[in-house]
Amino acid sequence: MATIRRQITYTPKSPVRQGIYSQAVVVDRTMYISGQLGLDVASGQLVDGGVQAQAKQALINMGEILKAAGCDYNNVVKTTVLLADINDFNSVNDVYKTFFSSNFPARAAYQVAALPRGGLVEIEAVAVLGPLADS
Repeated sequence: MATIRRQITYTPKSPVRQGIYSQAVVVDRTMYISGQLGLDVASGQLVDGGVQAQAKQALINMGEILKAAGCDYNNVVKTTVLLADINDFNSVNDVYKTFFSSNFPARAAYQVAALPRGGLVEIEAVAVLGPLADS
């Protein structure tokens, strides 16, 4: 059986990990991106402005990780959105649709009891490396 490649993806343009996990792991052509909070890279703190500001920053952080692997948002095939309050779903959607505008990735969204650092939203993703052709 052939060996499958596993690579850890890291960029200083996304918040430095705060635990025992990687920003992303690539296995073969599939990239698993750890949940991104709305953390400002420079300060390491959650951005001000509520759930929409945090969602935007989380997606910007995700974009930097995608870029580090030679990808962009079009390579994302699945996201999971974790919300401190499910009533924020529509507010997060308003931000989400500015990053994903067509051929939307599959998605799940859940309310959770709490998020790290008191975050209001966390978004993780699965992406496929390389060019994708829609059919």
